[in-house]
Amino acid sequence: MDVRTFLFYLFSVVLLFAAFRVITARNPVYAALFLVLTFFQAAGIWMLLRAEFLAISLVLVYVGAVMVLFLFVVMMLDINVDALRAGFWKHFPLAATIGALIALEMAAVLMGGFRPTEEPRALPGAAAAAQAGVQYSNTKELGKLLYSEYLFPLEIAAVILLVGIIAAIALTLRHRKDSKHFDPALAVRVRASDRLQVIKVPPTRPAEPAAAAAATGETKA
Repeated sequence: MDVRTFLFYLFSVVLLFAAFRVITARNPVYAALFLVLTFFQAAGIWMLLRAEFLAISLVLVYVGAVMVLFLFVVMMLDINVDALRAGFWKHFPLAATIGALIALEMAAVLMGGFRPTEEPRALPGAAAAAQAGVQYSNTKELGKLLYSEYLFPLEIAAVILLVGIIAAIALTLRHRKDSKHFDPALAVRVRASDRLQVIKVPPTRPAEPAAAAAATGETKA
């Protein structure tokens, strides 16, 4: 067994263990951390398959952005796990049926084999480079193919992501009637003279004529 085969089996075993712990961990924070470990092992397997772009994309996008966001959301929401597990056995038959159906479909695909009916399509320049014995860059060839033949779907995906970003910002900035908020910039710029006004009041002042006359009449009576 060479080093490449050993690393493949090592990454595969750790990936299967981490994926199993994702669905069996009682703490959602631990489940999210095991999912991060699963992504790292999948990235390692892709590196062994010389798919460097997919491996780096998996680490940067899913581990560096999506899973970190999930982890912060789970930690901030303080989810009550006992309330989520209240109806577990009630929905278990339906979940078991769907899981068995998916397992049968995967078994049918695996038993059928991976023998394609036609030759797989190679990246532009990959076949020529392989015949010439020259090493080529998967990332470079993928970039050429992505920005030439698949440029229109790429632009559509970029517009969809832009709409999602704008929608998230709009939902964040939306003011609710039942929530109190303040501007931190105004709180920092506040001065004592704007909030407190000192009024000088004399210690004594003469009585008004009408009030003095009324008081004198009451005294005489």
